[in-house]
Amino acid sequence: MWSIVLPSLAMIAVTYVLARFSFGLFLPDIAVSLDLSEADGGFIGALAFASYTLALVASSRLIRYFGQYNIMLAAGISAIIGMLGIAFSPSFPYLAIAVFIAGLGSGLASPVLSQVAYAKLPSNQLDQANTWINSGTSIGLIITGPVVLLFSEHWRLSYLIFTIIGIIVLIWTARSISSDQNKMNQATQISNWGSVLASAKYLLVSSFIIGSSSSIYWTFSKSYLTSVPFTTANENIVFWMVMGIAGILGGLAGGVIQKIGLTWSHRLALLIMLASPIILLLPSRIAIYASASMFGSSYIFLTGLFIVLATRIFQSFPSLGVSLSFLALGIGQSIGSFFAGKTIELTSYPFAFILFAAIGIIALFIPVEKRMAKGKPRRLNGSV
Repeated sequence: MWSIVLPSLAMIAVTYVLARFSFGLFLPDIAVSLDLSEADGGFIGALAFASYTLALVASSRLIRYFGQYNIMLAAGISAIIGMLGIAFSPSFPYLAIAVFIAGLGSGLASPVLSQVAYAKLPSNQLDQANTWINSGTSIGLIITGPVVLLFSEHWRLSYLIFTIIGIIVLIWTARSISSDQNKMNQATQISNWGSVLASAKYLLVSSFIIGSSSSIYWTFSKSYLTSVPFTTANENIVFWMVMGIAGILGGLAGGVIQKIGLTWSHRLALLIMLASPIILLLPSRIAIYASASMFGSSYIFLTGLFIVLATRIFQSFPSLGVSLSFLALGIGQSIGSFFAGKTIELTSYPFAFILFAAIGIIALFIPVEKRMAKGKPRRLNGSV
């Protein structure tokens, strides 16, 4: 199992964090170097989300026509080209194009790696494998933290370092995962999209709500910490790293799900995630790092749980389920981030954090396992 899990985990770290999420950490220094306005930075951030969404929407069809191995390589190559482009960007237009290309890799990676796990591993290892692969986001957070601490003003050098890491990971993944397509779905077309979406409705609703509720933490937790008097810039980076270290615990999701079931795993992780922004508001360094630990572990746990549920619903073509779930999550985060910013402007950070935690409580009442209880997981009669 680990011969598949470890390189796949590393690919998630490269495509999600090094190529996509790290841009926000370096944006202040990039903006100074390239004379970018706030609007320019916001536009580029939107482009990263747009490319991620585009790749998610297209991933299942691309996998169907080009094969999981080729799309896996495409995810790594797009991240490498994007990071290299960022490193050498002389101006706003070049940077925007590079960030767009970098974002494509993250949209391809999760769906295709879930398909790789399905094709290469026995069914009794799938839950654990998928949740450990998903925890690659945490590894990426851990890597970016020290780089930002050491080279925050040298962002071009940082992205060159990330590019080298990306090349190493791509070679490792290509050599570890062969190109045979065993267990790949051979059907050609989904005939009833309404039925497909109905089978995943609770998964999609939960993904959307949790994406919306978590968006304020991802987008504004560091901004909030800069506004309180007892934290420093370096401590904010350590906060980011603590989230990553704690997120590794999210890799245990597969084992926990097998012990207590999807429903209770979902509720437990959600309660921990919703408590984290409340804990963040306490005027204590211990509370801040405890909050980071709670959020990092629970968020990675929940996204791993979504992958497990998606692969159970869409047994013969799990990449489609993962694409739909992460698309709903991303749309929720995008909408939630917008309204979180407006709420903070009109009220305050504490009110906004409490409000978005309250919104997430809705997801506690979603019967994520209800469809599963009615029969065996759905096997698609087609693909996209």
